[in-house]
Amino acid sequence: MEATKPVKPNNSGSNVRGIKNAFLVIIACFIVAVCLFLFVFGHPSHFNLEGNLEGIDEASLPSSMFFSNINAHPNDLVGTIFKGGVIVPILQTLLLTVIVLSVERWIALRSAKGTGSITNFVKGVKKCLETNDIAGAQALCKKQKGSVAAVVSAALNRYEEMDKNTVLTKEQKIATLQKEVEEATAIEMPALQQNLPIVATLTTLGTLVGLLGTVIGMIKSFQALAASGAPDSTELSTGISEALINTAFGIATGAFAVISYNFYTNKIDNLTYAIDEIGFSIVQSFAATH
Repeated sequence: MEATKPVKPNNSGSNVRGIKNAFLVIIACFIVAVCLFLFVFGHPSHFNLEGNLEGIDEASLPSSMFFSNINAHPNDLVGTIFKGGVIVPILQTLLLTVIVLSVERWIALRSAKGTGSITNFVKGVKKCLETNDIAGAQALCKKQKGSVAAVVSAALNRYEEMDKNTVLTKEQKIATLQKEVEEATAIEMPALQQNLPIVATLTTLGTLVGLLGTVIGMIKSFQALAASGAPDSTELSTGISEALINTAFGIATGAFAVISYNFYTNKIDNLTYAIDEIGFSIVQSFAATH
């Protein structure tokens, strides 16, 4: 009995491109968030400085209000955001990270989808399989590109190899073809889901960090109320601002992360369904014609 030769997979890597190191994205977003907090939200133009500059040379006033020895009242919402405290840049970092990774996933999944309609591509390949037109199916893959086309192309290559193979039995050929579809799919799936676990983590982390800022702000408010004599209205308003601003940023981060995660998970499920459908069709076509 002649020994069967192992068949090597045709795949070498995924065609989907994306950001491989999300940690660098987080660092970059943190730097941007701190700069926004100090030099945009904390700019003196957003605060009422009258009566708060006694003994201070206005010419030497820093470009941001992070030197908190000046108790200035905000003139607008931007200044109010600055009054949210040190938790604000952390929340801004989380929100910016969600936005950047969402845009990155949009670009990556568009490349994974390919150049045309997935539905039409699947129908076209099925028609080619019905007439055993493997060359025509491969031409559709080259035109479509993307993850689905990559899996189909790998399966069709194995299809042709099994068609010419005179050593393996029909059952072994079908098993080899099924394994090829599974391996090709396994190569593409991690690239499709890349960075989504981070977005999923931020759905909870953003809310929790916002809650932390809320608690800190409320502690400051109650400290102002507990002060002897008349309560310090400035300290009280600062504490309430910190609590509400952090709550708003936390809710916004969590909500946007949930929407983004569910949206892209649904897109990946659609791609996976298309891969499974056409992979099953290839295996069934081989079984029916051999």
